[in-house]
Amino acid sequence: LYEMFLGPLELSKPWDTNGIDGVFRFLRKVWSLFYKNDEFIVTNEDPSKEELKALHKLIKKVSGDIETFSFNTSVSAFMICINELTASKCSKKAILEDIVVLLAPFAPFMAEELWKSLGHNTTVCDAQWPMVNESYLVEDSFKYGVAFNGKVRFELEFSANATQSEVEQTVLSHDLAQKWMDGKTPKKVVFVPKKMINVVL
Repeated sequence: LYEMFLGPLELSKPWDTNGIDGVFRFLRKVWSLFYKNDEFIVTNEDPSKEELKALHKLIKKVSGDIETFSFNTSVSAFMICINELTASKCSKKAILEDIVVLLAPFAPFMAEELWKSLGHNTTVCDAQWPMVNESYLVEDSFKYGVAFNGKVRFELEFSANATQSEVEQTVLSHDLAQKWMDGKTPKKVVFVPKKMINVVL
C-alpha cells in the first residue's frame, strides 16, 4: 500500500520510511470501522444515501485507476472515503463488504482477514468486483458561494434544480445578505447553476 501511494509507478520516487506511518494510520482507521476494543461491530443496518455515495465514488475511482495503473490516486480516494465513513460512524456490512473487495489488491492480508470476519469462507480474491451505480452519484443539492460585486461573502445550499427566482428570493431575504447590501437595492442577481451566485449592487 505504501509503495502504491508514493506516486505514479513509472516515475522514480524517494524512499522515506516516515511515510509508512500515514499508511499505517489509514489501515488502522479502516480496521476501526469493523472492530472496537477487539469487538466486531459490523451491523446489517441499511446504509444512508451519503454512505452509498461515498462508496460508489470510491468504486468508480478505484475501478478506473486500476485500469490505468494510477494506484496512488486510488489510495488517496480510499483515505477520503474512509474519513467520510468514520465521520458518519458507518459500520454497515452493505458498505464495508465492498470496501474490503476494493482494498484487497492494495492490502491483501488485511482484506483477507476482514473478509473472513464478515462471515465468508472463500478468499476475497474470488469475490465479485463491485459495480458502480451512477444513480448514487447524482448531486441532488449544490453548495454555492454567494458573492456581492464579485466577492464571496457566505455559502448557501440549494436543490440541484433550483430556479433563478427561488435562488434570488432566498439569497436576498437572507440575514447575511442584508448585511452586505447595507440598504442598497441590487441591480441584478447573476445565477449560474452549479457554479455561482453574484449579487450586483
